[in-house]
Amino acid sequence: MTYQAVPSTPYAASGSAHTIVASSSSTNSYTAAKRETDQQYCGPDCRCKESGVECKMVPQEMPSPALSAADSGYHDSFFDARERNSEDGPTSAAGAVEAGNNKGRRDDDMVSATSTAHENYSMREDGVPYITGLKLALVMTALCMSVFLVALDSAIIAVAIPKITDEFNSLGDVGWYGSAYLLTVSALQLFFGKLYTFYSIKWIYFTAIGLFELGSLLCGAARSSLLLIIGRAIAGTGSAGLFSGSLIILAHSVPMSRRPLYTGILGSMYGIAVVAGPLLGGLFTDKATWRWCFYINLPFGVLSVFAIAFWFREPDRSGEPARQQQLQQKKGECCPWRTRIKQFDPFGTLVFMPAVISLLLALQWAGTEYKWSDPRIIALLAIFGVLMTIWLVLQWWQDEHATVPPRIIKKRTVWAASIYAFMGGAAFLSSSYYIPIWFQAVQGVSAVESGIRILPFLLALVVASLIAGVVVTIWGYYAPFLWISSVVMSVGFGLLSTWNPRTKQPIWIGYQVIAGAGVGFGMQQPVIAVQTVLDIDDVPMGTSVIVFVQSLGGAIFVSIAESIFVNKLVAYLQAVFPGMDPKTIFTAGATQLRSAIPKELLARVIRGYSDALTRTLLMSAALAAASVFGSLAIEWRSVKVKEIKRDVA
Repeated sequence: MTYQAVPSTPYAASGSAHTIVASSSSTNSYTAAKRETDQQYCGPDCRCKESGVECKMVPQEMPSPALSAADSGYHDSFFDARERNSEDGPTSAAGAVEAGNNKGRRDDDMVSATSTAHENYSMREDGVPYITGLKLALVMTALCMSVFLVALDSAIIAVAIPKITDEFNSLGDVGWYGSAYLLTVSALQLFFGKLYTFYSIKWIYFTAIGLFELGSLLCGAARSSLLLIIGRAIAGTGSAGLFSGSLIILAHSVPMSRRPLYTGILGSMYGIAVVAGPLLGGLFTDKATWRWCFYINLPFGVLSVFAIAFWFREPDRSGEPARQQQLQQKKGECCPWRTRIKQFDPFGTLVFMPAVISLLLALQWAGTEYKWSDPRIIALLAIFGVLMTIWLVLQWWQDEHATVPPRIIKKRTVWAASIYAFMGGAAFLSSSYYIPIWFQAVQGVSAVESGIRILPFLLALVVASLIAGVVVTIWGYYAPFLWISSVVMSVGFGLLSTWNPRTKQPIWIGYQVIAGAGVGFGMQQPVIAVQTVLDIDDVPMGTSVIVFVQSLGGAIFVSIAESIFVNKLVAYLQAVFPGMDPKTIFTAGATQLRSAIPKELLARVIRGYSDALTRTLLMSAALAAASVFGSLAIEWRSVKVKEIKRDVA
C-alpha cells in the first residue's frame, strides 16, 4: 500500500488539515495495526479505513500564528516522506510515520524546526511571548525570594532549637521541630506537581505561599511547643509547592535556550540559604529573638505574590493537556468530575503519603530515640515497604492517571537525573548540616562564627552554579557539568572527611571551595535536563519529581548521618571513658561542649567528636561518588535544540 499526501487546505495556525488518499497499489491490506499507527500520529479524530477513503490529519497541538511557516515545515516533512515512500515502492503506514517523524532519533540535526522558531521569536508553545526586561527581572526577584525563604526555613531552625527548648521546656519535642516540616514537604511534593499540571500555576503558587506564610506566622507567635509543631507542619505544606513552583514559573517565563542561567541563579539562592541559615539563625537568636527566624518570611512572601500576580503570564489552562484530552476521547470518558478525580490518583496519594511518613519517622527515631532492632522501627520500615510496593503497582496500573505517569519516569534522562539528584542532594544537605557543627564543637566558635567560616563553601557553590548556568546557556550542553560535579563533589567531600582538631585554616578553606564548586556545577542541571526532554505539559510533574527526590535524599541521609555520628561518638566514649555518660555530651550540644567536659578530658573528647563528625562527611563523599551512575546515564542533549514533538497516547 502506498500513500499520496496533498494538503486539502493551506496550513494555518488556527487549524489545518491534510488529506491522505490511500491507494491499493499493494496486495497488503490496511490492517488494524497500521490503522493504530496512523492514529498515533493523527490522534483519535483519525478515521483511517481501507484504500480509497480519505483520512483527516489534524495536528494535536496548534502552534502560534507567528510560527506557522516554521511549523508547516515540520509537518511537511511528514508528508514529503510519504510521497518519497510512494515513489520508492510499497511500504507500510508505520514506515511512513517512522520516516516522516524521525521517530527515536536523538541526533540534534534531526530535531523539529518548530523548536528553533519558538526560541528565535521568544514565543511560548501556547503562542504567548516570554516576558523580558524589567518584568522578567521582577519575576526573577520574586522567585529568588521564595526559593531563598524555603531553603532558609529548613536550615535556620537548627540554631534556634536550644533557645526554643529553654523557653518551652520541651527538650522531648526537639525532633518534631524539624520532622513536622520535613514530613509534609516530602509527602506533598508530587501532589503539588499534579496541581501545577492541571490547574492555574499562579493560584496554586499563591496557595503555597499563603500556607507557608501562615505556618511561619504561627511559629513566630507560638506560645507552646505544640503550636510551634503545628505551624512547622503547615509551613512545610506550603513549602512543598514553592520550590518546584518557582522552577515551573521560570519554565513559562524564559525560553529553554536561556533557562540554564536563570535556573542557576535560583539554585544559587537555594545554596546560599542552606549554608547561610545557621549564620542568620545565630544572629536572630543572639541579637534579637528566635521568633524572627520565622517572622522574616512574612514581608518577602507578600512581595513575591505581588510580583507574580502582576507580571507572570499565566499559560492557557482553559483545557487540559492534549494527552489527557486524547485519553478521555479514546476511553469515552465524558464525566468531568470523575476524570478530575482520576487525574490526581487518589488511591496512589493515600498510599504514598503514609509510606513516605513511615520511612522518615523510622529514620528519625532509629539510632537516637530507639534502637534499629526496636519493634517500632521495624514496623515502620515494614509499613513503608508494603505501601511503597502497592504504590508502584498502582502507578503501573493507572498509567496516565498515575501520580507520576510511567512514560515520564521511563525516559532515560528523567530516571538518570533523578538518581543524580537523589545522591547529590543527599550529599549536599547532610554535609551542610554537619560542617557548621564541626566548627562549633571542634574549633569552639559560636554559631555566628561558624556561619562565617563556611562562607568558602557558600561562595564556591554560588560561583560554580552561575558559571555552569552561563556556559550551558551559551554552549547548550549540560551533561558535562553533571560529570564534573560528580567527580569534584566526591573529591571535595572526601577531603573534608580528613579534617581533625589540628587542621589549619588554609586547608579547611581550600577543601570547602572544592566541595562547594562540585555541588554548584551540578545543582540545577537535573532540572534543566528533564525540562529539555519533556513536553511543556509534563514539565510540572518532571520538575516536581526532581525536587522530590532531591529533598527526599537529603531527608533520608541527614537522619542516617545522625545515626552514624551518634553511634560512632558513643562507641568512642565507651571505649575511652567507660564511666562517662554519653548523654552528657549530647545534652551539652556543640556550643556548650567545652563547659560541660572537664579540662583534662576535653582534648580527647573533642578528638572523638571530630572523628564522629567527619564520618558523616565520608558518607557524603560516597553519595557524591554514587551520583556518577546518574550523571553518566544522562542523554547528550542541547537546550538550544529542544525537540517538542508530542508523544501521543
